[in-house]
Amino acid sequence: MLGRRRILLLDAAPGDLLGVELERLLGHGLAVTLNLRRVTDRATARAAWGGRVGFTDFDPFDEAALIAETLRDGGHQAVKSRAGVPLRAAFLAAAAGDATASGAAGTAAGPLRVIGRAGAGTDHVDLAAAARRGVVVTHTPGSNADAVAEFALAQLLALTRDLVGHNTAAHRGDWRSPAAPARALSELTLGILGPGRIGRALAGRARALGLTVQGLGRGPAGEHGLRRTDALTALLATSDVVSVHLPLTAGTRGLIGRRELALLRPGAILLNTARGGIVDEWALADALRDPGHPLAAAAVDTFEHEHAAFDSPLFGLPNALLTPHVAGMTRSAMAEAAVRCADHVAALLDGRPDGVPVATG
Repeated sequence: MLGRRRILLLDAAPGDLLGVELERLLGHGLAVTLNLRRVTDRATARAAWGGRVGFTDFDPFDEAALIAETLRDGGHQAVKSRAGVPLRAAFLAAAAGDATASGAAGTAAGPLRVIGRAGAGTDHVDLAAAARRGVVVTHTPGSNADAVAEFALAQLLALTRDLVGHNTAAHRGDWRSPAAPARALSELTLGILGPGRIGRALAGRARALGLTVQGLGRGPAGEHGLRRTDALTALLATSDVVSVHLPLTAGTRGLIGRRELALLRPGAILLNTARGGIVDEWALADALRDPGHPLAAAAVDTFEHEHAAFDSPLFGLPNALLTPHVAGMTRSAMAEAAVRCADHVAALLDGRPDGVPVATG
């Protein structure tokens, strides 16, 4: 009966981490269907794994195709996502059916019962709809904390020393000296908005480089070397660099808008490796276009519209450092997320929820 439990990998781990992920899932006795859409070498994957896993090839961002593939051949009891494929109410209604009629997670056959996210954020899942349908949503909080913290630090260093501008000028053959010398890191205050696992990892690295670090969030003053501020306005007004590390919720959507950006110190820098919807991109773009605005530059790794729908008013702005949601993509982080997600899904399908992180909204 164990082998009948099927999991659909919407977007597998990349490169040779694919093998790590598949072996872990197969080791738990799960029947795996691998979506080849984002696999770079499909022929090699088929040759290596044919006979051990099933294959499909579809765009998971196409909801109709997603529903059809999830339901194919009797349906999958679990789906796994890495890139934040939207799993909304219509999908859950079709894939999960009536939870009261089909039992709890752990049923050996039947409709969708578990969604696994190889990553921390679950804003791509309609958690309320999942709960109504009896679908458990698990994720891997903290698996990419070090990776994202390192990336945010790289953003900070690149912008405080204008590496992009100097690189662009040098490639044109322009020997450009800065109009004014950059400030040393020891002269800067870093404000961390949401000092959770990632924020604390960033704080430790920043303090080691000499920055003064303060944070807005729960926890006693002085914990993890963070100086606490009691309000968002105070954090913005007293930080030279602000780094966003919050989940996207109804309460954080649009948290940083025109009013908040206007509170920043002159010459301030904003970093966002969290979620695009937290910062108003139109307000951010307008601020970066205005030479009189206190915001001097921004580094953005997450956007309101991503993947095939990637679009932003920040396109083309020289003081906006843009990257395609890659902050957490180190080999160690992605391997840990893939393995932990596989373990969590298997445990939930086994009816062993103890110790498995579950997102409840």
